[in-house]
Amino acid sequence: MSPTQTEIESLKARYTAAGQEHLFTFYDDLTPEEQTALFNQLNKLDIERVNQIFKKATSSSGDASNTKKQNLEPLPDDVFDSALDANEDKIKEWEKLGFDAISQNKVCVILMAGGQGTRLGSSAPKGCYDINLPSGKSLFQLQAERILRLQKVAQDITKCKNDVIIPWYIMTSGPTRSATESFFKQHNYFGLKEENVIFFEQGTLPALTYEGKVFMETKSSLAVAPDGNGGMYAALRKEKVLESMKSRNICYTHAYCVDNCLVRVADPIFIGYCISKNSDCGAKVVRKIAPQESVGIIALRNGKFNVVEYSEIDSEVAEQRKPNGQLTYGAANIANHFYTVDFLDRIESFESELEYHIANKKIKHIDIKTGELIAPSKPNGMKLELFVFDVFPFTERMAVLEVERKEEFSPLKNGPGTASDNPETSRKDIINQHVRFVEKAGGTVIPGDGDSLGNLKFEISPLVSYSGEGLEKLKGKTIKTPCTLDTSADLDKF
Repeated sequence: MSPTQTEIESLKARYTAAGQEHLFTFYDDLTPEEQTALFNQLNKLDIERVNQIFKKATSSSGDASNTKKQNLEPLPDDVFDSALDANEDKIKEWEKLGFDAISQNKVCVILMAGGQGTRLGSSAPKGCYDINLPSGKSLFQLQAERILRLQKVAQDITKCKNDVIIPWYIMTSGPTRSATESFFKQHNYFGLKEENVIFFEQGTLPALTYEGKVFMETKSSLAVAPDGNGGMYAALRKEKVLESMKSRNICYTHAYCVDNCLVRVADPIFIGYCISKNSDCGAKVVRKIAPQESVGIIALRNGKFNVVEYSEIDSEVAEQRKPNGQLTYGAANIANHFYTVDFLDRIESFESELEYHIANKKIKHIDIKTGELIAPSKPNGMKLELFVFDVFPFTERMAVLEVERKEEFSPLKNGPGTASDNPETSRKDIINQHVRFVEKAGGTVIPGDGDSLGNLKFEISPLVSYSGEGLEKLKGKTIKTPCTLDTSADLDKF
């Protein structure tokens, strides 16, 4: 429905007051359909909020290099534990708490899956990517099957009478929403019930000039970009996800990024650990390899929990060590978080205090003076993003659990043949883990024809084992590759 002249004039006045009247430059030359489309886009946009975000981001970025380096403190002992050092009884205690919550259907999972596989040479959503495992399973399928297995294990361990359900809330972006939903439908939700796989979309913000003016992508549309993985929090509210969680009586959530092939989805040990700490927000970390490793670490900054980027830490601070020889600032963030639903609900009350980060980008746009499309060769503007960890300073009860990198963290960031964090390292890390599962159960994996120890064709389906459990039948057995264990029945083949 076309807007009235009064509505158009009112909107123009709003944008003029906000200093963004240039967005109406071509309005009178557009077709009625284009005018309506532009009007609707402008009418939905909170331009005053955009101006506030720009002002806050640019005013804080100027002094960030000075102030953010100061007043760093390591994590207090009462919020930090290491699964590498904890005794078996303590880990079992955390795991039991986690399984109890899962079996009572109090746990859900939030997957941040808005990214495309551009750097991997694919325009498809990153979760659709096949890292060339023997099974050919995508990242989405691996994670879905871990949920299926965990539901069964929780039911068996707790002997609960009800069906165990771990709802999976999947955050997409504008470019990935349709393709992600189609991929899941095409694969019949990988065995999960359709009603327990819920898609929602992160928000967008306009791309801006360095003076804060909104770029136009065409004469009838604005240039917009996803608002970062921290846009998850507003999206949970706006897309009625929080409402859905409350209607299901969910209390605890596990959130993670799609590109970690080793992620333990809804990990009962991590969830139980955070519950034992009565925390409202938690993070898994891995041990930083070296002082110079370019990763963000979790620490206190000005008395508040924060992820501190590598570039914000002086080298002498980065090299400090504890009496046991470990790095003082060594809790490397891996975007693997726990939240209570109450905490997610509370974020709206401090959302306006969150600081957006500036990403300098090359932004295609329409030249307002000439009407021509400009494709810049160097960065000409900014996209504004929130990061998922930007809420950490507002937590009242933080919990940080260190886990073993080789068991839980192998990110897929780069394309085939690159130096690190690529499909080859992802595949190798999963296969090596599965060999360790067999060895822990008392079995042996040996390379068959054409295989080598560094390049085995071997895989255990997540439907068979979530984290190494259920493989007792392999004790004393030798498995020769190539081999895949697709079902529990395959354990009887040896």
